[in-house]
Amino acid sequence: MKRGLRILLGSLAAALLVGGAGWLAYTASLRQGTEVLRRESNHQLELFAAAAEGVIKRQESIPATLQLSPEVLALLREPQSPARIEAAALYLRRLNAHLGSLELFVQNQQGQVLASSEPGLRGEDLSFRPYFLEALAGRVGRHFAIGTRDGRPGYYVSHPIHDGARVVGVAAIKIKLDPINEAWATLGSPALLADSNQVVILSSEPAWRYTSLAELSVDQRVDLQLSRLYAAQPLPRFPLQVDLRVDEDSQVIEGVLPNGLGAAASAPRLASRAMLVMGRTLNGMDWRLMMFSDLRPVRQQASTHGLLASLGLGVVLLSALILLQRRRILRQKLEAHAELEDQVARRTQALSEANAQLAQEVTERQQAEATLRRAQDELVHAGKMAALGQLATGITHELAQPLGAIRTLAGNALEFMRREDLRSVQGNLEILTRLADQMGQIIQPLKGFARKSQARPQRCDVGQALGNALFLHDQRIRQQQVSLERELEPGQAFAFFDPNRLEQVLLNLIGNALDAVQGQEDRVIQVQAMQGGGQVLLLVRDSGPGLGDEALRRLFEPFFTTKEQGVGLGLGLAISRDIAREGGGELEARNHPQGGAEFILHLPADDTPQAAAQA
Repeated sequence: MKRGLRILLGSLAAALLVGGAGWLAYTASLRQGTEVLRRESNHQLELFAAAAEGVIKRQESIPATLQLSPEVLALLREPQSPARIEAAALYLRRLNAHLGSLELFVQNQQGQVLASSEPGLRGEDLSFRPYFLEALAGRVGRHFAIGTRDGRPGYYVSHPIHDGARVVGVAAIKIKLDPINEAWATLGSPALLADSNQVVILSSEPAWRYTSLAELSVDQRVDLQLSRLYAAQPLPRFPLQVDLRVDEDSQVIEGVLPNGLGAAASAPRLASRAMLVMGRTLNGMDWRLMMFSDLRPVRQQASTHGLLASLGLGVVLLSALILLQRRRILRQKLEAHAELEDQVARRTQALSEANAQLAQEVTERQQAEATLRRAQDELVHAGKMAALGQLATGITHELAQPLGAIRTLAGNALEFMRREDLRSVQGNLEILTRLADQMGQIIQPLKGFARKSQARPQRCDVGQALGNALFLHDQRIRQQQVSLERELEPGQAFAFFDPNRLEQVLLNLIGNALDAVQGQEDRVIQVQAMQGGGQVLLLVRDSGPGLGDEALRRLFEPFFTTKEQGVGLGLGLAISRDIAREGGGELEARNHPQGGAEFILHLPADDTPQAAAQA
């Protein structure tokens, strides 16, 4: 009886252990998988938000330029003149055709359209639109609305037209949103855009459009009807109930769509499963971008991990039970040699435990090394993405001029072809080719830099890597008016190192030098290289205040930084030294005798016959 009770209690304990192990593995895998999905969704949202902002911001400054047009000012001074109306309309039609926008129009102080790129819009009274009221008050008006005449949705931007110090009219543009609708497929998940009224204006799901994320009050509905932003749309509630949390600092929206919520008729694909809702606010537009990512693959993977953990522990417990049973039978058969067998069993058990512990330690160390390597790769890639984000404005500025020239030359070429002036067409095409090459040179250094990859040592041109890093910091160097003294050019020094990692290290060193010389009277950065003894030494020196004793002692510690709070994490130099050591080099820092800080990067030289011949 007692033996049966012990067996029952043991079985229950084993079942609890197996179930507990499976639950712990499921919970850990679910948490990790959700975090990975959250990071991937955030990255996709950042790219999509940047594309959406680019569609709008490319044309939102056009109304501000209309007051510079003599045709528009003449029309506002003589609004009844047919000649003035036709001249202004012709100018607006040509500009609208060049820009590719939906409409360009000019209103008087009463909100009546005096001239438009679309003939049917002239004479309409649009004084009820919020963008007109904002511009009439001397401010820039921006909002989404459905056209009163054509019923097409668009983003309206308005600007006051001044004649001296007085506002005499309003210039407005209607920007098409078709490129945003065409880009939904890049997200790979259902998504939507909601305006400042929390009304869904664009979505990959047609049933979601013109629904309200929040319950609209009677006053809000009356205001929307008066302004006719959404025409005659009834604006029902959004079919899915989402519990959202908004981070006010980062403007990141996050929530979870539980199982069983939502209207299945409106969203049958989504109402029956859990979704991770991620979103963010678009800069300067008060628009919310939200994406619904399916959690089923994450939960299925977590279930698999929980099952494997339970099976693994069950095998271990069963093996232990079999071993105990064998030992009991052997002990009964060999009672005469009980003491000897007991000693042998204890020694065998100790060796087995030591071997298992050693194997576990080896496995844990291998896992820790792999985790560290992955974390380092992620941090390097994150640093690259942060640098690319800072360069977006500069690259846009660099590409804007050749793009404008290409548009003009292409238009001229079409006109020359119409006149059968093939020599002029050939000249324009040659200029277009040079401009395309110029744009290629601008974006060439960014191709390999943004790629996420593992370290692969190879023959590396140190001068070329330095040039790429300096290119990525070119905007800051020009803005801070830094004097750059470079004594290394491509083809002068070669190292056996991963080129992508070398660019990351140089990017960190030059960025720190730019931070050090900021605010100094003399802003100088010197970069020079020396080669010998199987090494390539790269020296980066700045004319900043130098490094204190504590900074020199703790400079390469993770999370130690001399910058102001909120500027940097203190990981750049620590990661850079780890990258250098991983590739067989070293990174050192010191104060230069003539002032400022100096970083010395040791790299293994490339000793191949080709490198020796070039050296």
